[in-house]
Amino acid sequence: MEQPDVSELTPPQRTLMGPGPSDVHPRVLRAMSTPLVGHLDPAFVDIMDEVQELLRYTFQTDNDWTIPVSGTGSASMETAFANLTEPGDTVLVPGNGYFGERMASMVRRAGGEPVFVDAPWGEPLDPDDVAVAFDRHQPDLFGFVHAETSTGVLQPDVPELTTIAHEHDALVVADCVTSLGGVALRVDEWDVDVAYSGPQKCLSCPPGASPLTLSDAAVERVFDRETPVRSWYLDLTELGGYWGEERTYHHTAPITNVYALREALRLVAEEGIEQRWERHERVAGALRAGVESMGLELEPEPECWLPSLNAVRLPENVDDSAVIDHLLSVYDIEVASGLGDLAGEILRIGCMGYSARPTNVVSLLAALGDALEAQHVDVDARAGVGAAMERL
Repeated sequence: MEQPDVSELTPPQRTLMGPGPSDVHPRVLRAMSTPLVGHLDPAFVDIMDEVQELLRYTFQTDNDWTIPVSGTGSASMETAFANLTEPGDTVLVPGNGYFGERMASMVRRAGGEPVFVDAPWGEPLDPDDVAVAFDRHQPDLFGFVHAETSTGVLQPDVPELTTIAHEHDALVVADCVTSLGGVALRVDEWDVDVAYSGPQKCLSCPPGASPLTLSDAAVERVFDRETPVRSWYLDLTELGGYWGEERTYHHTAPITNVYALREALRLVAEEGIEQRWERHERVAGALRAGVESMGLELEPEPECWLPSLNAVRLPENVDDSAVIDHLLSVYDIEVASGLGDLAGEILRIGCMGYSARPTNVVSLLAALGDALEAQHVDVDARAGVGAAMERL
């Protein structure tokens, strides 16, 4: 076989304003270039301790079992459902977005039976509907999406949802992939049993080491299982030996990704978690003001608006793919189309982490105006930019 002729790696420099990943902070990139050590090296063990403590701060929890799972956000998601679901369990999941459907798929693979509490795509769950679903199905576990990436909906009333679940002796799992580090999230205060996330959204870190936290009640459920967890790699009873006090070998951790996560979490702590939430709301608020001043609509209603992921409704007869291609090819700006019930109807524009900066918002609004005008849509890009700058 001939030796392949492979060119030098030169990916384009993009501005990442889609649903993830977001732009990686330069300090995180530098952290990834530091020397590699072994996954049981005493120096790395110290780093593991620091990452766990920083994750507790970012989740706003005192949970001992707070770790980065080796893998993307879907790995931390599957870790939660694979460990807490036993064959025959009933698990209540949301039917108002793409990631509730993914929860259901993971529950089925773990041998459980998913049942849905429904709401239209683009709307949050109604606590009254959740209560009715609990009375009807008596689930063992309840999963909900705190920040639905497919629709731009932030779930309000979280303490009300967790209260309903606990009154029925069910544990609560929260999908925080697009909320951790970007919008208010208080795991302990809201009485959430399990929360998982991904590093590539509001933490502005490459994917590969994904945050997960479990309450004492959730850990007890894991260790009291009657059947083994179907995944060896994601089995928390095995992983506990590595991320617990013993630090015994389970698998080779993604060391460089843990370096990156540590630096990303240091940035969170330096900024202050509440100040970080405020920044996301302020910068995304400027994006919202700009979009609306251009004559476009932003989904959903203000009370469940998700600052880190903005769903911009496109005018009729606009080709979303053409808009996305124009932004990427002409301006090197990445945004994404809608999923599921909202496919072809919205653009999903992220405002996360290091990408949540005024310069990105202003550039995006000007470029979006140009992309829409190329399709003969009558928009006022100058008004959009002006409104955003006024808000900023």
